[in-house]
Amino acid sequence: MNTQSRSDRIVVGVDGSEYSSNTLQMAGRMAAALGGPLEVITCVGMSDYFMASRFEPELTRFTTELEDTATRLVDEALERAFGADRPEDLSVTVKFGEPAKVLVEESRGAQLLVVGRRGSGGFLNQPMGSVSRACVAHAHCPVLVVTQDEKG
Repeated sequence: MNTQSRSDRIVVGVDGSEYSSNTLQMAGRMAAALGGPLEVITCVGMSDYFMASRFEPELTRFTTELEDTATRLVDEALERAFGADRPEDLSVTVKFGEPAKVLVEESRGAQLLVVGRRGSGGFLNQPMGSVSRACVAHAHCPVLVVTQDEKG
């Protein structure tokens, strides 16, 4: 089923890092409370895709490997977050593109977009990452930004 057409879906952006667990757990609680399916979106950045496309005869193999790696990282994050108690109506989608743009587009028609932030650090010690900031500014539905504890 194409969940993008469902207006009750909860979209969660996940990068597969250790920071993903809190975000997934919160998104799972929100999906249960709001009664919607949980759609986990992970993105393979365009720089990775561009690098793979430089090897045209091998493009399919490299893009497949990038997608497989992204899927594995998300599966590991789902295992850390839920163990054997994964939400029943959960799907995982790997998209190629800049994460903020992909998540903003995926927010169309959703009832909630859930994203994490890594806290201060990164570029100029900004308190919120560029992806979560862009989602808050441009999403087509409410956005929940999940803070991360020091342990991830």
